[in-house]
Amino acid sequence: MNRLKLSILSFLGAATIRLLGTSMSLQSHGFESVDRIYREGRNIILAFWHGQQLMIPLGYRGPHPEILISQHRDGELIYRIVKRFGYGAVRGSTTRGGQRALRELIRLGRQGVDLVITPDGPKGPRHRVQPGVVALAKFTGLPIMPLAFACSKKKVFSSWDRFIVPYPFSRGIFLWGHPIRVDRDADAAALERMRLELETALCSLSSEAEAMCDDSDSC
Repeated sequence: MNRLKLSILSFLGAATIRLLGTSMSLQSHGFESVDRIYREGRNIILAFWHGQQLMIPLGYRGPHPEILISQHRDGELIYRIVKRFGYGAVRGSTTRGGQRALRELIRLGRQGVDLVITPDGPKGPRHRVQPGVVALAKFTGLPIMPLAFACSKKKVFSSWDRFIVPYPFSRGIFLWGHPIRVDRDADAAALERMRLELETALCSLSSEAEAMCDDSDSC
């Protein structure tokens, strides 16, 4: 994909997200924990499922994140879209450039910025947390904040991640979980427990957010 086409598509992508947000009725719930962390001058690792990523820029509550984006072809477009929201990016994934990207994220996390990861990306398995995010929490000391997005009316694509695009004028909800902290001396068994804890939290939050959007009084 050439630069001009990428520039046009990224402009349209960012504009679409903003227009959708303007037309929708969006609410955030459970954000008290993450706001408390920010008030204390600390940062987070934000984690959400790959298929829910489209509207996350409108639910993010922090000052400036660095996002892990894959080096695959579709990652370039995502990278250019998030830049239009003023976000930084580190290119890499579990399949390409992973160790280099992890080292860069650790460096940035220790410098005091938020880190953003879709822990089942870039190609799945869907809703299966990969171990990199808990390793990142161990080496940076940052808490992992799980976040789910759901909406009342949407297009669900047949991609591996069941990518969600809300319809205009639908209801949407961002549902935050509780911070998950990983000890710096955590061994392999502890890291696996934390991985499963995050996986369970993201699945539970997604189900809860969907249930709230099915209830017109809650979303």
